[in-house]
Amino acid sequence: MPGKVIAVCVSEKKGMPKKNVEKGYVREDYGLEGDAHSGKGLRQVSLLAVESIAKMQAKGLEVGPGDFAENITTEGLDLVSLPLGTHIRIGAEIILEITQIGKECHTPCSIYYRAGECIMPKEGIFTRVIKGGYLKVGDAIVQL
Repeated sequence: MPGKVIAVCVSEKKGMPKKNVEKGYVREDYGLEGDAHSGKGLRQVSLLAVESIAKMQAKGLEVGPGDFAENITTEGLDLVSLPLGTHIRIGAEIILEITQIGKECHTPCSIYYRAGECIMPKEGIFTRVIKGGYLKVGDAIVQL
């Protein structure tokens, strides 16, 4: 059963929560256009499951898609169980390759200060854009 896109999020500056813009263009070997984190490298597009966000909401935090600085909020796909190198397709065109699971936070973010932990370092995934295309809320996500 495929997962789906719940939110498409960008921010103009690094270190800020992202805003759900509902759709966007993912450029090959670059990332989501209009997002401060886009560029060459192995962490071009980040994904986080809404199920992970729900864990933080259960702790009493008022957080939602984009608050963890992810580009794509997903539902129904166990992101952290996907091995490095896995390709996923979003919609009809976009193909992403998983390059990193989690990340090291060099300085605690605002979520960490409010909850004592942040889920992105453990449950967020990072990808490189193999094939670009248009992205929108509701698009299917499948493991290839």
